[in-house]
Amino acid sequence: MIIVTGANGKLGRAVVEQLLKRVPAAQIGVSVREPNKAYELQEFGVRVRLGDFEDAEGLVHAFEGASQVLIVSSGNLGEAGIRQHQTAIDTAKKAGASRVLYTSHMGASPMSHFVPMVHHAATEEMLKASGIAFTSLRNGYYASSALMLIGGAIKTGELIAPEDGPVAWTSHSDLAEATAAIITDQKYDGITPNLTASEAIDMDGIAAIASEITGRPIRRTIVSDERYRDYLISQGLPEALANLLTGIFHASRKGDFAQTDPALANLTGREPMKFREVLKESISH
Repeated sequence: MIIVTGANGKLGRAVVEQLLKRVPAAQIGVSVREPNKAYELQEFGVRVRLGDFEDAEGLVHAFEGASQVLIVSSGNLGEAGIRQHQTAIDTAKKAGASRVLYTSHMGASPMSHFVPMVHHAATEEMLKASGIAFTSLRNGYYASSALMLIGGAIKTGELIAPEDGPVAWTSHSDLAEATAAIITDQKYDGITPNLTASEAIDMDGIAAIASEITGRPIRRTIVSDERYRDYLISQGLPEALANLLTGIFHASRKGDFAQTDPALANLTGREPMKFREVLKESISH
């Protein structure tokens, strides 16, 4: 049985939907913290069980009968998140899974200026040390994050952010389809190539695209990291979160998210969605 954690989230749910196109529903199980929110999957015949990375014993039940387990990364950072991932890896092994897959990131590195990338790198080291076959999915930067960054600018006409670098913004739908292919076709051992869209775009490019789509000029204004962080805090964001978001720009300036790769297109058999398409779709909805 293929077990998918976090199946109530955007990526996890999309992966399950793609798996349903490839294998019978009876071969898919989900581990979720709120089973009542996965009732639609249960109606399709997917096995739905309560699973929480903080509850190792309960996770054993959620992973029962697993042949492969897809661990969708925890939203928690630091030691708490790393501990949760260790629990999920250990439980998958205990359940008899022959393979663990993990949603990592193209920028995963212990030296990254963006904290989640350090978190992903630590989890990859745990997978290597686990003794179980694994696939670490080096996902491109989620395009939905860029939508959040540009959202306010579409209303105000000004995109205020620190100096940045190109980012391979990649859609959840493309990554979900590629992940389902990797799971069912047993592709990639270890760390995958970067699973990205075919282009990398900086904030100037995003502002230009948004201007074209909306028909309203959007000005790109560069501010210092410090001023941006102070601005976020003034808007009510906790200091830790403001520091985290500022780290995105520091890492992108270093080129951490700029590399593109044809692996995603090869897995889906088509050109990945361009950011222009993602933004246009978002605005139309």
